[in-house]
Amino acid sequence: MHSIAWWPTLIVLAIATFTDLRSRRIPNWLVFPFLLAGIVVSGWLYGWHGIWQSLSGLGLGALLFGILFFMGGMGMGDVKLCAAIGAWIGPRQLLTAIVLTGITGGIMAVCWAAAGGFLGDLFTGSGDLVFGFKDRGMRQHPELVLSNPRTRKLPYAPAIAIGTLVSFFSR
Repeated sequence: MHSIAWWPTLIVLAIATFTDLRSRRIPNWLVFPFLLAGIVVSGWLYGWHGIWQSLSGLGLGALLFGILFFMGGMGMGDVKLCAAIGAWIGPRQLLTAIVLTGITGGIMAVCWAAAGGFLGDLFTGSGDLVFGFKDRGMRQHPELVLSNPRTRKLPYAPAIAIGTLVSFFSR
């Protein structure tokens, strides 16, 4: 949305990536001020149109990642981080960032599973999530959820960071 968005986004993404890798958490003290600042800066630079774009980006990020959260495959910190990024970059660039994040996350997951020796489990679980959806509906998969202590969990902030930063260069 505006050229000033890249540097605060870079700082927040670096901190979020560090904390997610270290503790599997993205702290509220980082995300909420970043989100609020995105709305304020957008309004200051572009008036009501900027506020509308900021809120639209926030809503889109919350909606798309919120669905993944309620399905059990995404942490709430990831949802809040994407909503806050949307407040800074608006809905158009956020769509690009989300697609790039998905590609990055997929590559990371395959590499992680291959290095850990559970590539077959990854594909079986992914297939069950995708193709079992018609039988399960919007309910969570009984085993492939973050709340299951036996489920392997990949910190997703690095994928969000890479996807978002690449979106700045793809414009």
